[in-house]
Amino acid sequence: MKKVSIIGAGTWALGLAILLYHNGAEVTMWSALEDELQMLRQNHEHKNLPGVRIPEEIRMESDLEKTVKQADVLVMAVASIYTRQTAARMKPYVRDGQVIVDVAKGIEESTLMTLSEQIHQEIPQAEVAVLSGPSHAEEVSRRIPTTCVVGAAKRETAQMLQNLFMSDVFRVYTSPDVKGIELGGALKNVIALAAGIADGLGYGDNSKAALITRGMAEIARLGHAMGVHEETLYGLSGIGDLIVTCASMHSRNRRAGILIGQGKTMDEAMAEVHMVVEGVYSAKAAKALADRHGVYMPIVEEVNKVLFSDKPAREAVRDLMLRDRRIESPAIPWPE
Repeated sequence: MKKVSIIGAGTWALGLAILLYHNGAEVTMWSALEDELQMLRQNHEHKNLPGVRIPEEIRMESDLEKTVKQADVLVMAVASIYTRQTAARMKPYVRDGQVIVDVAKGIEESTLMTLSEQIHQEIPQAEVAVLSGPSHAEEVSRRIPTTCVVGAAKRETAQMLQNLFMSDVFRVYTSPDVKGIELGGALKNVIALAAGIADGLGYGDNSKAALITRGMAEIARLGHAMGVHEETLYGLSGIGDLIVTCASMHSRNRRAGILIGQGKTMDEAMAEVHMVVEGVYSAKAAKALADRHGVYMPIVEEVNKVLFSDKPAREAVRDLMLRDRRIESPAIPWPE
């Protein structure tokens, strides 16, 4: 029986804890918030996952040193904005070669580093992997089937994690393209904000399909410039996660976008969602990466203007629609 410690106690952390428990792992969850742990210990339920019972065998722990040292595998499940500081706290307790699998999604605004890069920088002795894909906690915790991908530099590490997480309701693929997995997972949140804004403005299915398709084109262009594999971005952590995040009301990014489209400010929308909206924190980083690599990302650019420059959402849509005329697929030649 593998001992798995999950760093974080939010809804996604709990969804994975329940999955791993049913897979036969010995699961411990850590949180820096004692009130959160006390709620989970007493109620065996999270307020944002009503009706989902947390097995009593899943331990809730506030001692980070104990939580890290006892684990065979560490799951990093804190919100992306807390990844670096949490990793720095963990560093003294992590063994050489201990596996840390990051399951959050984001890019650090100040450094433009992915989450696994941040963890590796803070904990160089660890072996860092990632898990991503279309996997809302609200469904994983209720054992509704989905499929994800685990990325790692070593094949044997990816296969070990595949075996750890895989079940009859959670199918796991493996990939060596860690950066591609992370890029798709982070950038789809920005496009989901745009999709939500379109919903908030009262637009329809055609608008959303167009945003998903052209948003995927922007992600693919940036991925190509950054040297990741196209197959990854058109896989589970790219198009798969993009579709579910743009379409589902479980998506906090889409929900925040809807509120912005209805006229609320970014801060008002984030406060009403009551959870970290990762796309807001990734939007500036996505724009900075596009600028660094000379990549044209008009949807990302307009999302930034709406979020941080008070541009009216309807005006942003109009400017997207009336841009210079373009060819959809420049690589396809016209016949002579």
